[in-house]
Amino acid sequence: MNKVILYISMSLDGYIAKPNDDLSFLSIVEKEGEDYGFERFISTVDTLIIGRKTYDWVMNAVGEFPHKEKTVYVLTKTERPSAGNIHFYTGDISLLIGKLKKESRQNIYCDGGAQIVNELLKGDLLDELIISVIPILVGNGTKLFNDNRPEQPLKLISVTPYDTGLVQLHYKRAF
Repeated sequence: MNKVILYISMSLDGYIAKPNDDLSFLSIVEKEGEDYGFERFISTVDTLIIGRKTYDWVMNAVGEFPHKEKTVYVLTKTERPSAGNIHFYTGDISLLIGKLKKESRQNIYCDGGAQIVNELLKGDLLDELIISVIPILVGNGTKLFNDNRPEQPLKLISVTPYDTGLVQLHYKRAF
């Protein structure tokens, strides 16, 4: 059965971006030949869901969406036409997840941002969380987890430390 999996990086103090959507702190763990298991993970995925701000950041930084061979849903408030496999979705996120769980043959990857993650958490729609903790305290910015969401017990699957100081935590929902 396919799962909705969050795969994301954050600072040790819980931020996925510094003010003004600055992701420069992620570069402190860049290492030639090290992808922190991402290629293995992405090979288990056929669908991505991503927030519009995160999508726009990727497009501005890279110029082309890196996983356009997969089905991509950009969650947005503004109607836009599809572009190839990239679909702009303005509806209810729980309806989309229900549809994707029926249609997807592989896992569904949530790439953020924080607003989407917290909507998925409120709806109890995330099956697993893979969080790479970057060894830095950034002090301010966009928090991964918002306050005032339901308590959700998790079961630890693995902890993988890397020589760059990054630690990858893998959890699944505890049922």
